[in-house]
Amino acid sequence: MATATGVRNDLYPTRGTAEVETPRQDPVVWSAPGAPGPMLRSELEGFERDGFIGVEDQISDDEVALYRAEMDRLIADPAVRADERSIIEPRSRDVRSVFEVHRLSPVFAALVRDERVVGRARQILGSDVYVHQSRINVKPGFGASGFSWHSDFETWHAEDGLPNMRAVSVSIALTENRDTNGGLMIMPGSHRTFLGCAGATPEDNYKKSLRMQDAGTPSDAALTRFADQHGIRLFTGRAGSATWFDCNCMHGSGDNITPYARSNVFIVFNSVENAAVRPFAAPVPRPEFIGARDFTPVR
Repeated sequence: MATATGVRNDLYPTRGTAEVETPRQDPVVWSAPGAPGPMLRSELEGFERDGFIGVEDQISDDEVALYRAEMDRLIADPAVRADERSIIEPRSRDVRSVFEVHRLSPVFAALVRDERVVGRARQILGSDVYVHQSRINVKPGFGASGFSWHSDFETWHAEDGLPNMRAVSVSIALTENRDTNGGLMIMPGSHRTFLGCAGATPEDNYKKSLRMQDAGTPSDAALTRFADQHGIRLFTGRAGSATWFDCNCMHGSGDNITPYARSNVFIVFNSVENAAVRPFAAPVPRPEFIGARDFTPVR
């Protein structure tokens, strides 16, 4: 956002010479109390407090079967595997993720428009929303690598140009999330502090970060401080359950060395009032299949 002098107001500085902690400058729940939507008041209060909520029955067993079949179809398609939107595990050469699935697949496009899904995003963000990012994460067994601790907003602010913390993610489980197969971990309450990371953004950083994040990751000392303050929550649940979490939650996941894949569909909704601008700490935006520049509301 530019001021009258042409200087942008950066609420969340990052990728400088040192780590900088900044108190959150934005609401967590943007809608007014009593705003219509599928979420109960108690759920919104939990989201406000912790930065996340779990939904046990986001989709039905029949829908899980539908989306798993579509996921299997996509990752088996040689054209999809060869597409730049597919991320391949360095060691096993299995497909790790496929991005922009709501554009690749009418099946996943319908899921994005499902009122049980997009309605929650609108209720949290208090506006119409568009899809900033979508993907399927396969995380196959026997060695799929995890992700280092990070805040998604740090990357979306630095490299995609999201000005404010007005985005929310949902991870819908397509397989059982066990306590052993590399599940999602979040530090409850960490969404209230922005941790600006040290170090400049490398050129074409996304090509490395989609496989193993480096730039934009906090120091061990900062992570220890955050964990001591907030604790760590590991998410488990049956296929069909979902975790909704704020864009600034400190989160990560471990390697999956079990035989059991941990697959999910992951959707990021951003407010149409928070459309991406020029990146705050990178020379150019990441490709559109990672950070959308089409701000058309989901209908």
